[in-house]
Amino acid sequence: MGKITGFLDSDREPPVRRHVSERIKDWQEFYQPWAKEQVQAQGGRCMNCALPFCHKGCPLGNLIPDWNDAVYQGRWKDALRLLHSTNNFPEFTGRICPAPCEASCVLAINDEPVTIEYIEKEIIEKGFRENWITPQIPKFRTGKKVAVVGSGPAGLAAADQLNVSGHAVTVFERDEYIGGLLTLGIPDFKLDKNIVNRRVDLLSKEGINFQANTNVGVDISTENLLKQFDAVCLAGGSTIPRVLDVPGADLNGIHVAMKYLTQQNRVLAGHSIGTPERITAEGKSVIILGGGDTGSDCLGTAHRQNAKQVYQFEILDEPPDQRPTSNPWPLWPMVLRSSHAHEEGGLRDYGIMTKSFSGENGTVTNLHAVRVSWESDPNTGRQFPKEIPGSDFQIKADLVLLAMGFLHPQHNGLIKEIGVNLDARGNVPTDDFKMTNITGVFSAGDMSRGQSLVVWAIAEGRQAAYGIDRYLMNHSSLPSVDLRGWE
Repeated sequence: MGKITGFLDSDREPPVRRHVSERIKDWQEFYQPWAKEQVQAQGGRCMNCALPFCHKGCPLGNLIPDWNDAVYQGRWKDALRLLHSTNNFPEFTGRICPAPCEASCVLAINDEPVTIEYIEKEIIEKGFRENWITPQIPKFRTGKKVAVVGSGPAGLAAADQLNVSGHAVTVFERDEYIGGLLTLGIPDFKLDKNIVNRRVDLLSKEGINFQANTNVGVDISTENLLKQFDAVCLAGGSTIPRVLDVPGADLNGIHVAMKYLTQQNRVLAGHSIGTPERITAEGKSVIILGGGDTGSDCLGTAHRQNAKQVYQFEILDEPPDQRPTSNPWPLWPMVLRSSHAHEEGGLRDYGIMTKSFSGENGTVTNLHAVRVSWESDPNTGRQFPKEIPGSDFQIKADLVLLAMGFLHPQHNGLIKEIGVNLDARGNVPTDDFKMTNITGVFSAGDMSRGQSLVVWAIAEGRQAAYGIDRYLMNHSSLPSVDLRGWE
């Protein structure tokens, strides 16, 4: 522990965001550079607890006190080594993870937690700036071939770990870009695509074979896949969105959020998308249904497209500002959060249930809704929404974005053809080593776990790699990951 009184002497001071008036005019990342001295002071706030709960809060088991101490003392190479020992892609988690580690920080009991996520980002970025991160080509090859289907964070993590073990890894991606959600789903202002491409290029130089524009089950049959490879890892994500089954939901101008976000990312990558396919918020009254991260991404995107007005509606009640007694530390705090996009504008409202949409000439013009209160079923204790009499209202809507989450992976095609089981939620169940009911076929990430966080996807991919390596070699020197966490 570098500074014994660090958590007493220094307040939490994360990096400063660029001014709203500046950042909404472009698609660049919204944080300003963080001075080295500030990073080290923030690392010095780490208490080096006798029992560091942040380890368990992070599903990767990151060695957080160790690299915080190394940063405080200026031992950046040591910090990078410690960080990479558990996290394949800290440049991703340091930007887009909601940081469950910080919620579990002991300081968070009665103070602001250590700026773990931002320190993590600074460590990895310094590593790249100083050219400490170079291709590490395996010294031997096992002769085993592994296919990874899906190039999101789970697939990339599995591929990275398996390549380190000496297996020949091919990653198949049905879209035109490698990276999955990282590349097409996350807006550039949160995760610049040069950051993703930098890591993919490094993995490629280390020996991983990437095949984009390859839809397994269409461009390559599942039969050939199983014949050509000694093991297969399914990491296709949770891609079937939750939709709104109300009158008028089929009107033009109503879109699932991911279609909106991926299209904008393609436009920024140089694609030309003409009318009527182009989805834009420019000059429009926009309504976002869903109060989570995807809704926030839509909000920030709408601001940068010069929307006239943006509303973000959530069916649940507004969360409290402070933890309720039923939600104690170190559990994830169910409290109100405001993102960078909320700083930029828009109106949020809670307890709103959409009843229908109306329109003209086949295009949406209004959303019709009612306010609800949440009550408990006396028999089951389950919460349910109850409409508040007389609270019906309508609001102008030129563009509606459905950011209500995802149900499960796509079943038609690969999953159906390969014959893996599905659980009650429609996901692909696995054993502790991430193997499905089909011998030699594994699954990881949202496809197996269900919709979750990028840090969970990486942890799932690492555990799948451990299971695959163990299956192929009858043992594994890769680390096994405890996927239980606080959930």
